[in-house]
Amino acid sequence: MQKSIVITGSSSGIGLVAANDLLRRGYHVIAACRKPQDVARMNELGFSGVLLDLDDATSVERAAGEILSLCDGRLYGLFNNGGFGVYGSLQSVSRQQLEQQFATNLFGTHQLTVLLLPALIASVGRIINTSSVMGLISTPGRGAYAASKYALEAWSDALRMELHDSGVRVSLIEPGPIHTRFTDNVRQAQQDKPVENPGIAARFTLPPEAILPKLRHALESRHPRLRYPVTLVTHAITLLRRLLPGWVMDRILRQN
Repeated sequence: MQKSIVITGSSSGIGLVAANDLLRRGYHVIAACRKPQDVARMNELGFSGVLLDLDDATSVERAAGEILSLCDGRLYGLFNNGGFGVYGSLQSVSRQQLEQQFATNLFGTHQLTVLLLPALIASVGRIINTSSVMGLISTPGRGAYAASKYALEAWSDALRMELHDSGVRVSLIEPGPIHTRFTDNVRQAQQDKPVENPGIAARFTLPPEAILPKLRHALESRHPRLRYPVTLVTHAITLLRRLLPGWVMDRILRQN
């Protein structure tokens, strides 16, 4: 049987690259997008487009029902990739902005995953969540976004352990700087601040295709890894966190 996989945030960047690759590999790709015009475009490209706004609980519930119908109640993969960033100093971020940051990056992901779990368990499937290097460290001006990714990391760890006996495996992909349209969707708390990768990170930006070997392994290996760092920056940060005292990391990160 053809394996079905849901990809959220599939209209561009990592999501679109993943959708195209997995379609070529023979998967039935259910492409979830926030805008109706993107859903129509994904249908034209050979995917099963589904309208999904992670910030809207009703939209999530409706999309989950449509997904279960499209996969006949058996879902092999869920790639939780949708999300956006609120940037700006924390003192400039309102409660409403912080709530919306978590609503999309965590709460909507949680709701969708729980609704699809029976179908994933039935297929002994895979759940892959897009985190970030900002799920490992936090920097000035990225606190709200980093907080949502730290939370996603903790949520993924707990889910992985809770689902162990079911056979469903949960993995995190942790990209560093990737060249996508993500910055087009950043919501600035301080409108006069430019959106750009700081310091050295800008010199190590990779295209979204860099995640594909990690995604394939997470989906198809008998022993998927818990975490898949992507880009030199993420590998370096993972190592430095183990080796350096916190005050040294602060000094490094304040300069970037």
